[in-house]
Amino acid sequence: MGSTSSAAQESLRAATTGRRGAVVAALMLSMALAALDSTIVSTAVPQIVGDLGGFSVFSWLFSGYLLAVTVTLPLYGKLSDTFGRKPVLIVGSALFLLGSLLCALAWNMGALIAFRIVQGLGGGALQGTVQTLAADLYPLKDRPRIQAKLSTVWAVSAVAGPGLGGVLAAYADWRWIFLVNLPIGAVALWLIVRHLHEPERETVPRARVDWAGALAVFACGGVLLTALVQGGVAWPWLSAPSLALCGTGLALVAVVVWVERRAAEPIIPGWVWRRRTIVAVNLALGALGLLMVAPTVFLPTYAQSVLGLAPVAAGFVLSVWTLSWPVSAALSQHVYRRIGFRNTAMLGIGTAALILLAFPFLPYPGRAWQPALLMLLLGAALGLFQLPLIVGVQSTVGWAERGTTTASVLFCRQTGQTIGAAVFGAVANGVLATRLGGAGDLDSVTRALDSGTAPEATRRAIAEAVHAVYLGASCAAALAFAVLLFLAPRKFPVLGD
Repeated sequence: MGSTSSAAQESLRAATTGRRGAVVAALMLSMALAALDSTIVSTAVPQIVGDLGGFSVFSWLFSGYLLAVTVTLPLYGKLSDTFGRKPVLIVGSALFLLGSLLCALAWNMGALIAFRIVQGLGGGALQGTVQTLAADLYPLKDRPRIQAKLSTVWAVSAVAGPGLGGVLAAYADWRWIFLVNLPIGAVALWLIVRHLHEPERETVPRARVDWAGALAVFACGGVLLTALVQGGVAWPWLSAPSLALCGTGLALVAVVVWVERRAAEPIIPGWVWRRRTIVAVNLALGALGLLMVAPTVFLPTYAQSVLGLAPVAAGFVLSVWTLSWPVSAALSQHVYRRIGFRNTAMLGIGTAALILLAFPFLPYPGRAWQPALLMLLLGAALGLFQLPLIVGVQSTVGWAERGTTTASVLFCRQTGQTIGAAVFGAVANGVLATRLGGAGDLDSVTRALDSGTAPEATRRAIAEAVHAVYLGASCAAALAFAVLLFLAPRKFPVLGD
C-alpha cells in the first residue's frame, strides 16, 4: 500500500503542476471561510436577537455549528481516503454555501440554528480536507510553507471575524454576515473544480461506506459534546439533563466500539489508536485545544474587566499571538530537521507551559503590554509545537490513510476545546463563588462591571478566576509535554517521500 500511496501522491503533484498556485489559493479561501465563521457571528448577536428573538437559545448559534463540525470530521476523513479529496471538498463547500444562504434567509431563531448546523456539516469537510490536501500537494520538505500559510489565514480570519461581523451588523444588516460567504466560497469552489485533478484510481469493487458507524459516531459525539457545552450553562452539572446526556453518551460509546469492530471499512479504524505516533499526537493536540480556551475565552474578559480596556484594545491584547504563531510555525522546520519532530514539539509546549504559568504572577491591575507580551511569546511557543506534530504525523502515513489521520488530529483538538470551555468555565465560576461568597458567575459579574455597579473586590475576584484558568492551562501544557515524552517515539517513522 505504501508504494501505491506514493505513486498516487506523485501523480497528484504532477497533475497539479502549473496549477498548484490556484489550488493553494482555493485552500486558503476555504480555510478563511471556516475560520471566519467560527467568530464572525459573535458581535452581531444583539442585532440577530433583536430581529429574530430567541435570546434564551442564541448560544446554539455557536454550539450547533461547533457540534456539527466536530462530529463530522472522522466521517469526512474516511470518505476522502475512500473516494478522494476533491469530491469531499466539493460536497463540503456546497453544503457550507447552502447553509450560508439559508442562514441569510432565516425567519426565526430556530431556523437560523438549524441552518447553522447545515453550515457546520460543510465546515467539517473544509477543515479536514484542506489540511489533508496541503500534505498531498507538497513533499515533506515543503509542507511547513503551506501549513504556515494556512496557519496565517486561520489566525488573521479568526481575529478579523468579530470586527467584520460588527461592521456588517452596524452598517449593513446581520444577514450580510452569511451572504459575504457566497462569493468567496464560489471562487474557491470554482478553483477546486477547475484546477484540482486527482489521479485516476484503480478499478476496485464498489467501496462500502460504514454508514452505521457514521451514524453511531455522530450520535455519540453529539450527545457527549452537548452535555459538555450545555452543562453548567443551560442546567446544573448534577441535574437530571446532564446525568441523562452523560449516561446516554457513555452507552453510545459502547455502541460505537461494537459497530466499528464489526465494520469492514470502519469510520474510525482501529489502527488510529494502535500506532504510538498517531495516539501521542492526538492526545497532545487535544491538550492544545484544552489550553487554548484560557486566552481565547478568558483573556478578553480580563483585559476589559481588570485592565479597564475598551473592547477593541482588549481584542488587540489577544490578537498579538497571531503575529508570532505563523512566523514560529514557518521557522520550525529549521528546528525539527535538526532535533526531530517530537523534541521540537516538546520544546514548544514546555515553553508554553512556563509562559502560561507566568500569567498568575502579573501585577494587579497591571498594564496592557504585560499580558500582550505573554501572548506574543505564547504564539511563538505554540507555533513551534503544533506544526511539527501535524507535519510529522501526516508524514508517517500514505495517501490512503492521510485523510483519516488528519481528521483524527483535528477531531481531538476540537474536542479538547469543548472540554476546556466546560472545565475552565466551571473553574472560573467556582473561584468567583468562593471570593464573592457565592454571588453570581463570570457572565453576571462581567455584566455588572460593564454597567459600572461592581466594586473593586469584584475586579480582583475576576483576576483571581482568570489566574486559576491560566494555571489549569499550564497543567494542560504539562500534560501534552508528558504525553510526548513518554508515549511518542523519539523519532517519527516517516515514510519515504
